[in-house]
Amino acid sequence: MIDPAPVANSPARTLASKVPEITALFWVIKVLSTGMGETFSDFLVFHLPPEIAVGGAGLALIASLIVQFRSRRYVAWIYWTAVVMVSIFGTMVADVVDFVIGIPLLLSTIIFAALLAAIFGLWYASERTLSVHSITTARREAFYWATVMATFALGTVAGDLTAGRLHLGYLPSTILFAVLIAIPAIAHRWGGLAAIPAFWSAYVVTRPLGASATDWLASTRSDGLAFGTGWVSLAVTIPMVALIAVLALRPDLFGGTPATETVRADRR
Repeated sequence: MIDPAPVANSPARTLASKVPEITALFWVIKVLSTGMGETFSDFLVFHLPPEIAVGGAGLALIASLIVQFRSRRYVAWIYWTAVVMVSIFGTMVADVVDFVIGIPLLLSTIIFAALLAAIFGLWYASERTLSVHSITTARREAFYWATVMATFALGTVAGDLTAGRLHLGYLPSTILFAVLIAIPAIAHRWGGLAAIPAFWSAYVVTRPLGASATDWLASTRSDGLAFGTGWVSLAVTIPMVALIAVLALRPDLFGGTPATETVRADRR
């Protein structure tokens, strides 16, 4: 479990945190949300006109982010709804970039990696920290969600690149990303890698890991199990919603802290 440490020795200003505690349950829900977003996006595009599916998902994403930004503290249902909508809409955008615009996946991966690096650079230049424990102002929250959306875009095209263009297939890609997500945790625990780069490195990989796993279950390709996007989306959504409910009712159960807990933040 990678939990970026809070900024130490910062001037005392007590504000409510806008993101959850980073526990093992956080990582489980994050991977489930990415898998659900992948297959549910495909389900919507297949059963609805693409313009309605993409437009509706975009509006739902905007609405969820407005509610998240207007909330004065972290609320499990609000936060995770926004994450799920980023996953669903991000999948649609990545598909548009690949299949409609026709930008090669390798080039898309490079572009989104550069965009993520630029957001990190601007965030650090402005706030002098990339810690998720410091998300206590509107400006930092804006940087945080811009980063989240960039990691989803990067992870989506990277997963499509390995499974499709590099011909690894869904199951080998799932195994590959399962190994890759363990590397930052191991490097942080035993190799001296700082918590913040370890956290964000693992966060990027959650997207292709969850998406590759659910694509393997849902796809009718020769390397898929053909359970269908609708059934797989439902099968992933049920445990995800149950775990979010547990997190909302008992945030301390898995090592987290109540949503009303406050943190020390830099004066901005």
